[in-house]
Amino acid sequence: MRLLIVGTLAGQLGAACKIAVSRGAKVLQADDIEAALETLRAGANGGADLVMIEVSLDVGRLVKSLASEHINIPVVACGTGSDSEAAVAAIKAGAKEYIPLPPDPEMIAAVLEAVTDESHRIVFEDPAMQDLLTMAERIAKSEASILIAGESGTGKEMLARYVHAKSKRANQPFVSVNCAAIPENLLESELFGHEKGAFTGAVARRIGKFEAADGGTLLLDELGEMDLKLQAKLLRVLQEREIDRVGGTRPVKINIRLLATTNRSLRDEVAAGRFREDLFFRINVVALKVPPLRERPKDILALAKHFADKYADANALPRRRLSDAAVDSLLRHTWQGNVRELENNMHRAVLLCAGDQIEPDDMMLGDRTQGIGAGDADVATAASEAAQTSQLVGRTVADVERDLIIDTLRHCLGNRTHAANILGISIRTLRNKLKLYDSDGVSVPPPTADARLASA
Repeated sequence: MRLLIVGTLAGQLGAACKIAVSRGAKVLQADDIEAALETLRAGANGGADLVMIEVSLDVGRLVKSLASEHINIPVVACGTGSDSEAAVAAIKAGAKEYIPLPPDPEMIAAVLEAVTDESHRIVFEDPAMQDLLTMAERIAKSEASILIAGESGTGKEMLARYVHAKSKRANQPFVSVNCAAIPENLLESELFGHEKGAFTGAVARRIGKFEAADGGTLLLDELGEMDLKLQAKLLRVLQEREIDRVGGTRPVKINIRLLATTNRSLRDEVAAGRFREDLFFRINVVALKVPPLRERPKDILALAKHFADKYADANALPRRRLSDAAVDSLLRHTWQGNVRELENNMHRAVLLCAGDQIEPDDMMLGDRTQGIGAGDADVATAASEAAQTSQLVGRTVADVERDLIIDTLRHCLGNRTHAANILGISIRTLRNKLKLYDSDGVSVPPPTADARLASA
């Protein structure tokens, strides 16, 4: 694991660094946030898997800067154990964890392991997934490019991480870039990097994902979304094993193992002229297909229990078992959104559950079940989607967002903290939006007595 420490290495922070090194971490150090960003942009020593920052520095600024530059690295804050206000502020600013100083070796080890391994463990019980993982492990030791196909939400990136962990490059960087999430005009710079002054806003040299992954594995997530012109440049990189930074004057040699994911049929995309056939054959050396959740029924309950425990622990709530009715609802649901949908439903259920066990109403699965025929299910799903679309057409994004926030708050009985968790926004953002709605005359659900205590 590669750790970047932001702050001086004197005193207790230096002790934390020594503990991390003793646990096998490779440690880099930057005196301040600007130096840390420069280190990460440059990809020095392969970049970092985790950033540890002194709480006296501007944690929020670092988190926002990383997000704005698409540098997806968890941040952990550290400071004296008595500085509780600074600890709370750091967590609210986006830090994943807070480590009190002086450091405890076991706590340091536990936090490093928990943060870096978060969400990377594959939970399964179904034979279909066992067969897939057996195949993945068999080909992981090779250097062959792998195309991982599957519906959205099935866990394609987790399978890619599994392949990397079982490969000869396991101790080298694993770098992922979502080709669908980055604007087309920025994706080239994101992949290949750029030189200072290469374009407006290029205030410093930036190492791209290919260089950051040098010696390790690069995952191109949702490759089918890539523009044809960039596909041609990618093909050249894979053939020549060198990249050209945007604005650069000389090629840079790279050594990576390429994995790619897609939720489309790239063969169909080739036939339609939207994907290069030569690039398809270059990447599709080995193909793995992740089955949808509805085709691996034994995984449904295993994953549901895993997510229920995970989010109970994350929200400091008691673990609750699934009622028989809840189990029946889970097994009958069609899971159009696959594992991602299941995870979101269990997160919501944990937050809404008020009894001793999770009930169907807590999960709010709706009426989509596997009890009807496949053809009828397709018609019902299409009709439902058409009805939902007709309700959205003609409305502004702000109106839809407002209704979503208000409806979620009602389901949470006014509990601001639980609503913010479900919506995936900070409690501060939620409160600011509710204040705005209230000033516009919108009826905002008041917090109940219990909700006021929970949100305090």
